[in-house]
Amino acid sequence: MAIRVGNKGYQSEINITPYIDILLVLLIIFMTTAPMQRHDHPVRVPQPPSAEQQKKPRTDSLIIEMDLERKVKLNKEPITLEKLEATLTEFFSRSAVKDVFIRGDASLPYGEIFPLLDIARRSGANNIALLKMNTPAAPENAQASR
Repeated sequence: MAIRVGNKGYQSEINITPYIDILLVLLIIFMTTAPMQRHDHPVRVPQPPSAEQQKKPRTDSLIIEMDLERKVKLNKEPITLEKLEATLTEFFSRSAVKDVFIRGDASLPYGEIFPLLDIARRSGANNIALLKMNTPAAPENAQASR
C-alpha cells in the first residue's frame, strides 16, 4: 500500500500486483490439474427404441373404455365393474404411476361414465383424464346434417 502526501491531503492506493500474481498461479494450477480428474459417472445417451419395443403397447398407462352398449374394457380387455376396482387397486399398489384415462362414447351421458370415475378414485388414481371415443358418423346422421 502506497501513501502519497500531496496538496490535497493523504491518499492511499492498494497495490493489487500480489493479488494478480496469486490469481494467475491458481489459474495455472487449476488448468493443469483439471484434465487429470477422473469422472466416476459414465455418460449414457438414450438409445432410440427398437422396432419390437415400438410395437408393444405401454403397460404403465391404463385406459378404461365404455361403449354405447355400456361394456367396460380395461386396456381393450373386457372386464366387469366388480373386477375393475380390484384390478385397479392391485395395479396402483404396485405402480408409482397412478394415472388413468377414461374413454367413453361421445353420445353417452356423463352420468354413465361417472361410476368409472368413482371406481378409479377409490382405487387410488391421482390423475384421471377423460377422453372422447371417436365413432364413425352414421349415414342417416350425415344426410340430416346437410
